Amino acid sequence: MDGIAPFRITICGLEELDGHCASGVSHVLSILDPDWPVPEAFGSFGEHRKLELRFHDVIEPDIAGTIAPEPAQVAALLGFGQDLISDPQPEAHLLVHCHAGVSRSTAAMALLLAQALPEIAPGRILQEVLRIRPQAWPNLRIIDFGDALLGRDGALIAATRDAYRCQLAGRPSLAEEMTRSGRGREITLAQGEDL
Repeated sequence: MDGIAPFRITICGLEELDGHCASGVSHVLSILDPDWPVPEAFGSFGEHRKLELRFHDVIEPDIAGTIAPEPAQVAALLGFGQDLISDPQPEAHLLVHCHAGVSRSTAAMALLLAQALPEIAPGRILQEVLRIRPQAWPNLRIIDFGDALLGRDGALIAATRDAYRCQLAGRPSLAEEMTRSGRGREITLAQGEDL
């Protein structure tokens, strides 16, 4: 098994779902915008357990016309992961997706790995997410809630800061892009300033 996960893992976006129909996915965490239809690709997947969560890819709760992730949803995704951990199967394969496979899904996978592997340092967890999904930019609001729920005392947030720094080193234009889209708090974190 590649990587550090105790089961196979995949992170993807909506347009990639068709490519995973025959890959033996046993568990799906589907993160969709509130008004987005259920992807038709799931009709071609084999039997699997699924949790569907619906919220927008935002990190502030007061953006007009959006529904932000909330602690109850993050608790639900951790509950879904706990079921996978408590009954590990050799063929277990977790697929987590959101719209683009960049933000909500990578944050969720970071939390699921942190929960499954409490002995692994958060920095290593985020490195693994970046290895699997090189374009990862984990949603800070999801990480914030998960860090608290897992009792990590800010360690997952610090590791996410390092992941942002890694991305900005290769793509400095992301700073302006993320700030313009209402996610300046993530850039502030990456720059080492107080939130």
